[in-house]
Amino acid sequence: MLLLTFLLLGAIAGVLAGLLGIGGGLVLVAALAWLLPLHGVPKEAAMHAALASSMASIVLTAASSARAHHRRGSVLWPTVAWMVPGVLLGGWLGSRFAIALDGDVLKWCVAIYCFVVGAQMALSRPRQADGAAVVPRGVGIAAAGGGIGAISAVVGIGGGSMTVPLLVWLGVAPVRAVGTSSACGIFIGIAAAAGYALQAPPGALPEHAIGYVYLPAAIGVALASVLAAPLGTRLAHAISGAALRRVFAVFMVLVGASLLLW
Repeated sequence: MLLLTFLLLGAIAGVLAGLLGIGGGLVLVAALAWLLPLHGVPKEAAMHAALASSMASIVLTAASSARAHHRRGSVLWPTVAWMVPGVLLGGWLGSRFAIALDGDVLKWCVAIYCFVVGAQMALSRPRQADGAAVVPRGVGIAAAGGGIGAISAVVGIGGGSMTVPLLVWLGVAPVRAVGTSSACGIFIGIAAAAGYALQAPPGALPEHAIGYVYLPAAIGVALASVLAAPLGTRLAHAISGAALRRVFAVFMVLVGASLLLW
């Protein structure tokens, strides 16, 4: 039953990864924060474990989503190359910072983050530009990668809720922004999961874990999400940019509200 629950969460995360470029991290964090204490994880460590396990699963989820988007030509690889050094450093440092925070503080960080980004996506307007031709490069986008990696590690996501709005604001077509975000999410997940695993205090979780990464959750979610991500990619290519932004905004608000009830 436990494995089935994590597989179901993984399927949802995979669809969201392909559809929104976020790796399903936010819905995973909210769901795992509720579920892990029911399976032996101490409540005071549940939020950290939810974040860590989400980041670990995102590696394969984002890889599956990025592969599907690449096949459709919607990953801007030069932009990814510029962002990777920043997201790796940011993911490692962000996990170190999160480990030092109390679980209740982390909960509020994630919830407030959801509301702010949801409002930003609902109300902002992208620049008018030829999205097919815009390929952001340079030191600015690399520095942005550092901030995105750090915040992603603290709130347990693949960075899409920041990378997608940033790229859309710069003039990238929404579906290309989603594909590019998915590719960046691979490296954010690697750095942040390694940080949560290697920088956690000794005995952070009682069993079935490496540091704060709860292995049954991370593995179960990752396996199902890899299979489900291509479905989300197909949906992303079938939905208009404006509709995709509205879906993104509503999703953020719902997840933030669920966390406040935890």
